[in-house]
Amino acid sequence: MKSLAWLLALAIVTSARAADPIPLWPHGAPGETSDRGAEQDTSKPGEGLVAGRSVIRLGNVSQPTITVYAPPPSQNTGAAVVVCPGGGYRILAYDLEGTEICDWLNSIGVTGVLLKYRVPAQPNQERYTAPLQDAQRALGMVRAHAEDWKIDSKRVGILGFSAGGHLSAAASCNYDKRTYPEVDAADHLSCRPDFAVIVYPGYLVIKEQGNKIAPELNVTSNTPPTFLVQTEDDPVRVENSVYYFLALKNAGVPAELHAFPAGGHGYGLRPSAKAKAVTGWPKLAEEWMRGRGLLKAGS
Repeated sequence: MKSLAWLLALAIVTSARAADPIPLWPHGAPGETSDRGAEQDTSKPGEGLVAGRSVIRLGNVSQPTITVYAPPPSQNTGAAVVVCPGGGYRILAYDLEGTEICDWLNSIGVTGVLLKYRVPAQPNQERYTAPLQDAQRALGMVRAHAEDWKIDSKRVGILGFSAGGHLSAAASCNYDKRTYPEVDAADHLSCRPDFAVIVYPGYLVIKEQGNKIAPELNVTSNTPPTFLVQTEDDPVRVENSVYYFLALKNAGVPAELHAFPAGGHGYGLRPSAKAKAVTGWPKLAEEWMRGRGLLKAGS
């Protein structure tokens, strides 16, 4: 097990443009009633490697934060993306699907806002309840700081992997009302993402009900434009992306789906022999964002 201090130090080294983490909840996160234990990296040396490298699997998160990764001022497009790592709503793949993603976003002129949301779920609570509160709060805070962070408040998206993909979809479908008591002025601002990028998501459909869309995902014509990517051999099931895409299409929401034959699950940006083709998804996502006018400075 690695200490929290070690983890934060690594996150800071990963990108020189990362600011200090910002607590989401100034007076404590809502509904936190039990002790999750010490926050720590739960990975064991040499186990669970992705493309030959270790992964930070952050567990017992009870104090959620956002960390802002800003691109160089000369390259800043004004777009921002809240990044939601995956981990089955049990842990967060903090570097594989977090800091590494923010570095990529910076490379295309986008501000990455890494969301460290609460995991695992508390007893008698839906696994996504606390994370959705954290995501809604994060989206409002990004818009509240838009001027300070040189962000266009009308180009704030969300990007998630696996469970974080479900969280991104949940945030895309639940924005009319906050799922927590108002905290401050940031909660007066919209928590609707302007666009969503969802990579190898889980939990979007219910297999036992004929791949029916999960009840917390009320797709409407106002669900934001969405980019989806997954592989046919994903054990979490490509049907999550396929049926969510169809729901978006039927609601008249602009959506793009890329289904690759092989690559499995949990590759992030890291290329490997198995996931070589699908790990080209960032270029496809960049082209999609650029085609929607999201990466034009001052637009």
